[in-house]
Amino acid sequence: NIYSITNVKPFSNDFDLKSQIRRASGSIMDNIAEGFERGGRIEFLHFLAISKASSAEVRSQLYRALDQEYISKEQFTFCNNLYNDLARDVNAYITNLSKK
Repeated sequence: NIYSITNVKPFSNDFDLKSQIRRASGSIMDNIAEGFERGGRIEFLHFLAISKASSAEVRSQLYRALDQEYISKEQFTFCNNLYNDLARDVNAYITNLSKK
């Protein structure tokens, strides 16, 4: 979704925001994968926390895109809800791993 909305003008012309939101959205999955591959629970928890923070970063950037009228309110709501759900799921994973 992030790549889709950032490919459309005028968003696609804001190279800094486009690059930043793409990096942040990709960072979520990348940090989960990296933390998992490290093999230790503590390191995995650390990388999950970074993933959750990257989700917050994407949501912040979505607000900036909405304020600049790069995306519609509907696009904002859809993407923001996705990243809220993702953060909630990552947090639940963190909570479950912390108990073990």
